[in-house]
Amino acid sequence: MDNPLLDFSGLPRFDAIRAEHVTPAIDSLLAEAEAAVRHAQTVSPVTWASFVTPLEDATERLWRAWGQVAHLQAVVDTPELREAYNANLPKLTRFGAALGQDLALFAQYRALAASPDYAQCDATRRKAVDNALRDFRLGGAELDDAGKARFAAIQEELSALSATFSQNVLDATDAFTLHVDDEARLSGLPADVVATARVTAEKAGKPGWTLTLKMPCYLPVQTYADDRGLREALYRASGVRASEHGPPTLDNSGHIDRILALRTELAALLGFASYADYSLATKMAQSPAEVLGFLRDLAARALPFARRERTELEAFARDELGIDDLQPWDLAYASDKLKQARYGYSGQEVKRYFTEPTVLAGLFDVIQSLYGVRVRQDSAPTWHPDVRFFRVEDSAGTLLGQFYLDLYARDGKRGGAWMDDGRNRRSTAAGTQTPLVHLVCNFGKGVDGQPATFSHDEVTTLFHEMGHGLHQLLTAVDVLPVAGINGVEWDAVELPSQFMENFCWEWARVQAMTAHVDTGEPLPRDLFERMLAARNFQSGMATVRQLEFALFDMAIHGDFDPADDSVAALLERIRDEVAVNRPPAWHRFPQQFSHVFAGGYAAGYYSYKWAEVLSADAYAAFEETPERLAETGARFLAEVLSRGGSRTALENFTAFRGREPSIDALLRHAGMAAPAA
Repeated sequence: MDNPLLDFSGLPRFDAIRAEHVTPAIDSLLAEAEAAVRHAQTVSPVTWASFVTPLEDATERLWRAWGQVAHLQAVVDTPELREAYNANLPKLTRFGAALGQDLALFAQYRALAASPDYAQCDATRRKAVDNALRDFRLGGAELDDAGKARFAAIQEELSALSATFSQNVLDATDAFTLHVDDEARLSGLPADVVATARVTAEKAGKPGWTLTLKMPCYLPVQTYADDRGLREALYRASGVRASEHGPPTLDNSGHIDRILALRTELAALLGFASYADYSLATKMAQSPAEVLGFLRDLAARALPFARRERTELEAFARDELGIDDLQPWDLAYASDKLKQARYGYSGQEVKRYFTEPTVLAGLFDVIQSLYGVRVRQDSAPTWHPDVRFFRVEDSAGTLLGQFYLDLYARDGKRGGAWMDDGRNRRSTAAGTQTPLVHLVCNFGKGVDGQPATFSHDEVTTLFHEMGHGLHQLLTAVDVLPVAGINGVEWDAVELPSQFMENFCWEWARVQAMTAHVDTGEPLPRDLFERMLAARNFQSGMATVRQLEFALFDMAIHGDFDPADDSVAALLERIRDEVAVNRPPAWHRFPQQFSHVFAGGYAAGYYSYKWAEVLSADAYAAFEETPERLAETGARFLAEVLSRGGSRTALENFTAFRGREPSIDALLRHAGMAAPAA
């Protein structure tokens, strides 16, 4: 049979991939990769051309095909696709574990590092070899046979648990609906949210309106719904997802305990004091103590602001809204009302100006003005009719890379926003392979023939993910292990993404990417000024919330001992330390913390704040010389984006900035440069 997963001649054939293609393709590519490994184990002499290139060729095809399967499982999940994904995941995990522990390959890499060929390699190839040697050690290559077997078994079980964790959150989110017959209960909700709720009800053959826990519905209900009972109902439903309060088959509680136990065991096998220590072996931060010191220093700076903001919110809710007992489901609602009262600013009013076509045009203009590259509409097979496809070209029209843009929430699509690589830049016998990336969001779709409108937060999210995409698309490195984000320390990966967010706050940029959904008029300057004034509204509370997550993540992966402690009790102690807004006792945040339990952020969630220091300081270079935008952008491209993982993140940053990073710009941007009064 024609199997689209085995076709590497061009762009992925997403429209043709079916669940029945997965196992035959993976089995075929796995056999090919295993044969390449066997050849690489004994090849002599060991050179880049004889050893690294053929090994990369075979393994890259396997990981590219599997990447397509994993991507589809995240964006158009079906029972059949999920079954195929889960059935093949153990095979890939076992292969990856065996590859990381292969003593013969390890010896070959060591032979390469000691060879004349290595001495003649450029710095980029030498970095790739050095990383490989480090990763062999971290992958258990130096363990005895029993240790290797146990290490591989742990990795396989962890992969399965992470997949189940994520699937449970998705299923629990999709399973909930709240039907509303009385339109009065929808008071305060934006018209597009009400229209979407009506369409959702119609699809189910019901009159009235159906609300869900998907973000384009959930967040507006929390922020704008005047009906307090409605806010509480959705907050409760969201807060207990994937826990013991729902179907046992979707309860992640036991998975958390097992994941933590396995991670602790894995770290101990490799001689690390904790999983946090193991995680930091490939990051900028040198030790858990350094991370905890960074987080607690930031908490000490932010807490006075956060406490003042909480007191102000309680007073406003009591005096102006008649809410004497401010509850978690009141926070977003009361905060929005306070923001309107203080600044005359409404996020919903602003949202009417950020229409999808103008936002995308504005985003692409920022990219061109910074880096001298153009984004053009392109065509490709896609996994859903809503998905769009673009190409990035340099000033001479040369293709640099391409990307998919999947903007809207829907059933079967994982929540959140992310960038994924579909194909990385590398040098091949046929020439340079250009990058291919997926940019995925979960925004509301336009209804009744109108274009989609985005909140300013959603615009910022889009710029953020595009920043990740540009890190891949604009790399000049053609050595696969260090091209794009490959080989970049995890706590520096967010630098290019968070950096892009800053351009959502520049008047000229904002004006250019707004056109009112009804009138086509750009955002008025006075409304922008109010938006700017409100920029740091409750920044203290937002900061300590992120610090709560980061401290919790480091603590459960540090000296946490489940024998005399519990995840829930630990989280409460962290909240005692930094939280000003406490969820109720029945809330089950850990059971939904996919970043840490199903993503790549275990003992790494701090990287959001860590990278914020880098991104704010990098953007400050543009603030210091606004008249030299293109020149500064060219330097950022040359020293950071294009370099990928070919140098350390600190080397990249200091080459661009001329010094090591400073926290000053972050504190200034967050309005926390001085102690709160």
